[in-house]
Amino acid sequence: MKILLLFLFVGFLEVLTQKQTFEGYKVYKINPKTENDVEFIKKLQNNGIGELWEDQVHVNYEARVMVPPENVQLFLENIKEEKIDAQELISDMQRIIDNQLLPDVISRNSANTSLLSMTWDRYHNLDDINKWLDELVINYPGIVRNVTMGTSFENREIRGIVINYKPDREEKLIGMLEGTLHAREWISTAVVNWIIKELLTSTDPVIRSMAENIEWHIFPVVNPDGYVYTFTTNRMWRKNRNTRNFTSCGAVSDDMSNGIDLNRNFDFAWRTVGFSSDPCSNTFAGSAAASEPETQAIENYVRSIKDQGKFIYYYSFHSYTQVIIVPYSNGTSADVLQADNYADMFEIAARGAAKAKERYGTVYRVGIAADVLYVMSGSSFDWVKQETGVSVSYLIELRDTGDFGFLLPASQIIPNSLEIVDSLIEMDKVTRRLGYYSGASSFVSSLSLIIVCVLVYV
Repeated sequence: MKILLLFLFVGFLEVLTQKQTFEGYKVYKINPKTENDVEFIKKLQNNGIGELWEDQVHVNYEARVMVPPENVQLFLENIKEEKIDAQELISDMQRIIDNQLLPDVISRNSANTSLLSMTWDRYHNLDDINKWLDELVINYPGIVRNVTMGTSFENREIRGIVINYKPDREEKLIGMLEGTLHAREWISTAVVNWIIKELLTSTDPVIRSMAENIEWHIFPVVNPDGYVYTFTTNRMWRKNRNTRNFTSCGAVSDDMSNGIDLNRNFDFAWRTVGFSSDPCSNTFAGSAAASEPETQAIENYVRSIKDQGKFIYYYSFHSYTQVIIVPYSNGTSADVLQADNYADMFEIAARGAAKAKERYGTVYRVGIAADVLYVMSGSSFDWVKQETGVSVSYLIELRDTGDFGFLLPASQIIPNSLEIVDSLIEMDKVTRRLGYYSGASSFVSSLSLIIVCVLVYV
């Protein structure tokens, strides 16, 4: 009897850890025209017919729905009956996922696309990244050092590096970058790694100035459990891997009840807007503010460095939608206009967006979350701005605008990285011009702000 129970338990674990295939899964773009359309689309998700990629759905706001093969006909019949138009974007998700892990030939043959063991012709797993971070410490002695900000729910180290060309300087400028707060947003990991490469190897004088005059704290993967899970089990996983919230999720997989959305868990306006109290939701904010070890690690680390010098930059990289979001994400434009240095932050971001457009024509919109994405609370970059008063804090949503979404092909890693570095260079120029390196800042008049807005949308 004990042997039988052990056999059944092992079988149960194998089912839980079996890698999910997305063969035959399709992704459709839909555009709800009425509130009834919005409610109907939410109902489709609640009934397990399809899964929305967007956190929130609004009237006249394009949304993507992932539909398993067994539900495709039912999905199409339902939206046809409701007179909702649907455009097929991806015919077979698994094919796209498989291609993400294969070296892209054009990228592989391009110049300056590797540094030590790291390449940007495909997406890399956590072991590859951690190995590379160790190599950087060895190959850049006295400049790069390893740092661990804490451990995850599954006890993985949350690893990063510090780049400091002048460790003996008395007055220190500090910048911090984080990637992969949401596990499935692989492009954020790759772009952060590319920025590391540029800070260490670029000969561009502005990048050299950024690299050598600022102490950079860089963490490519701050949600290591979720990131590993996207490679081993479910490519579309978003949250961390906290299993203490387990409950039946009805129509959707019970595994969805695991995990907390880390970008709703920070102690900033926690659980006020743009969150879910349902463990089965991708935006479940958790049982308490900063309840998760990953959130606590970031908050504690930021507190530990904020008084070590002048905290200038905090960048949180995500995907997708191509926007640069300015704090704060829980309010309206009227609310944030009262925030300290909002006009400067808007100008810096707008100039960066305009510069990013120059290389490939990629358009990044700029604004608060309520205007360019959707309201939310408990986000990392908002918390950092409020907690530390960091001069410049942004959430940057990378490529694309939804054709591939979270499954951005590896062929776009380098182009996306190049335009983002262009943007960061320009933002740094404006930040210096506005006096933030020296501690002074300037006021941007309403007229200047309007001119800057025009730059973004031209």
